[in-house]
Amino acid sequence: MSATTSARQEVILKIASNGKIPFKNSTKDVASDFGVNTFNDKVMREYLPKDAYIQLRRTIRKGEKLDINIANTVAHAMKEWAISKGVSHFTHWFQPQTGLTAEKHDAFLEVDDGQVVERFRGSQLVQGEPDASSFPSGGSRTTFEARGYTMWDPSSPAFIMEGPNGGILCIPSVFISYTGEALDKKTPLLRSMDAISKSALRVLRLFGNKSVYRIIITIGTEQEYFLIDKSFFSLRPDLQLTGRTLLGAPSPKGQQLDDHYFGSIKERVLAFMQDAEHELYKLSVPAKTRHNEVAPHQFELAPIFDEANVGADRNQITMEVLKKVANRHALALLLHEKPFAGINGSGKHNNWSIADSDGNNLLDPGKTPEENLQFLLFLVATLKAVHTHGSLLRMSIASAGNDHRLGANEAPPAIISVFLGERLTTILNDIRDDKTTKSAEEYIIDLGLSKLPLIFRDNTDRNRTSPFAFTGQRFEFRALGSASSVSLANTVLSGAVAESLDLIMDEIEGKMSQKNADMNDVVLSTLKKYITETDNIRYEGNNYSTEWEEEAKKRGLPNIKKTGYALDAIIDPHSIKMFKLQNIFSETEIYGRYNTKLEQYITNLEIEAETLIDLLNTRVIPPALSFQSQLLSAISAAITMDDAALDGAVDTEKELLKEIAAGIMGIRRGIKELESKLKEAEGIDDLPQKAKFFSDNIAELIESIRIPSDNLEKIIPDDLWTLPKYSEMLFIM
Repeated sequence: MSATTSARQEVILKIASNGKIPFKNSTKDVASDFGVNTFNDKVMREYLPKDAYIQLRRTIRKGEKLDINIANTVAHAMKEWAISKGVSHFTHWFQPQTGLTAEKHDAFLEVDDGQVVERFRGSQLVQGEPDASSFPSGGSRTTFEARGYTMWDPSSPAFIMEGPNGGILCIPSVFISYTGEALDKKTPLLRSMDAISKSALRVLRLFGNKSVYRIIITIGTEQEYFLIDKSFFSLRPDLQLTGRTLLGAPSPKGQQLDDHYFGSIKERVLAFMQDAEHELYKLSVPAKTRHNEVAPHQFELAPIFDEANVGADRNQITMEVLKKVANRHALALLLHEKPFAGINGSGKHNNWSIADSDGNNLLDPGKTPEENLQFLLFLVATLKAVHTHGSLLRMSIASAGNDHRLGANEAPPAIISVFLGERLTTILNDIRDDKTTKSAEEYIIDLGLSKLPLIFRDNTDRNRTSPFAFTGQRFEFRALGSASSVSLANTVLSGAVAESLDLIMDEIEGKMSQKNADMNDVVLSTLKKYITETDNIRYEGNNYSTEWEEEAKKRGLPNIKKTGYALDAIIDPHSIKMFKLQNIFSETEIYGRYNTKLEQYITNLEIEAETLIDLLNTRVIPPALSFQSQLLSAISAAITMDDAALDGAVDTEKELLKEIAAGIMGIRRGIKELESKLKEAEGIDDLPQKAKFFSDNIAELIESIRIPSDNLEKIIPDDLWTLPKYSEMLFIM
């Protein structure tokens, strides 16, 4: 047998010899560093004239239109601040439908009468013009129509993204076509926030609140990710090209012992986390919580809540910064929803809530939620939104990567249901059944230990298996994929809730116009109707169980497991009606997004299929043939020796030979079948039909072909196998 050392083994030795991560003596002052690279309120006060500062703050806080007359003043202030920090270029930083961010850098430099000056005009701040021809539009415009506009979003602060030789002034922007269609993810999100603000203000006015002038959607996005040594990453073409391992036998140890979750953080990982958090703090990203997740080498970072569009921007910043800092630490950061088979994948828990301009959380039940009609109205409106648009919410989280997580007993299923907890469920059921709910200001947990204080229990427990759970003052939409932008999910959710609020308020206002109408009675009777209507989406049990799948089917709840089918919800007539009435999407924009997501889904699976075929042909079959050749040589040598004592060994080697031959044959059959299906897909012109073909054929084949390869990995000698193994990537760092 071969005694050479493979590249994979050399990497393992290299990592093992790296030693401990040296500790830095420098301290990082969070309070003084927070926001130093952000054009925040403190910087605006310093650099802007008082009247310009007041006008810009009014735009940011009240959502008023920007006074174009102050644009030059703001642009000059931004430039002066940026130059003081060594910045020479600016960019309109936007979020096209790729799911990533985009930027085109322009220098402040201009030549004026032969003299070089650094200048930044208001017109450059407010509007840019990148080439839009290569960004996804889903057919809403043709390739030769290249003009697109970026427009500054003043509500999200500009920031400096540091580089190796100076930073870039990034101006958060929307991205629209020459004819005005939204080509990005931010524009619809901002529209949905306006829609729910208008609808929710109607509710507050009903309850006599005249002072609030704006309603704000807030989100807190928990980001999960994996870390592996970059040397392993460099030897895995599948991770580089698709973000996940298309092959790999399970490690003898995975997450069975639950010893990684909330465990002590390794020094190398902690050093990365501390550096990443410091970079995020400088960009005003309020990273709050870090911990080990369930799977080995899986981690989570959670921020403090932000206004929805700011939170969406900052989640994109978070993903970018995590990748950059990981690279500095010779680590590879994996954001794919399922980078490793057989262990938990990564999600992005989207905590969604509603606040008013006075700072009150409108989803706060208070001490007596049964007496808080305003809270109950917002609660029931959210239930109605999920009930009406459950399939649309499923669409908003659909991707090839997320299909691997949903329903895999590690993440919520593709069935969209709501968990409220015992207390709120009782209250809603009592309203539905015309019962009086016994008031209880607080639930108290007495531990019976004299040295420990009493604990006040929340009005609801937590259900970690529910895709959409009320967790006290907010709903947690847990089904988002880790690599996705949060913008679409929050756009759909906010738009759907705005529609429900309008529906409920239309009914209440109609009843209130009647003589001698009592407001409390009118609100309760209206809520009773929608509580009854939404009964079937409320579920308090284990969403991972097969019993729930069966129960959900009886309740008529859809269970759309494949993205090729889930995407159809965006063009459902009910979805189109909601989007248009709430002024979130035009019909052209809806179909543009539908086609874009179909194309992205198909393309992702095509890349996976081609990458897998290449891996099998170049990284799996060759070592299998090498081992086969070694076995044949060993068998031939044993037979020529004519020693009866070798008969048993020869039989063992013959059995191995059969396993190797069967594995190679299985792989070859799989490759031929996959190539045949890819060829068949080329003949399908209808995009929705093609996506469904990929869901039903290509996606499943990609998973089944890996089985004989993974079996070969278990028996081929270590020095012949070139791909880093799960037991190495997930446990060596």
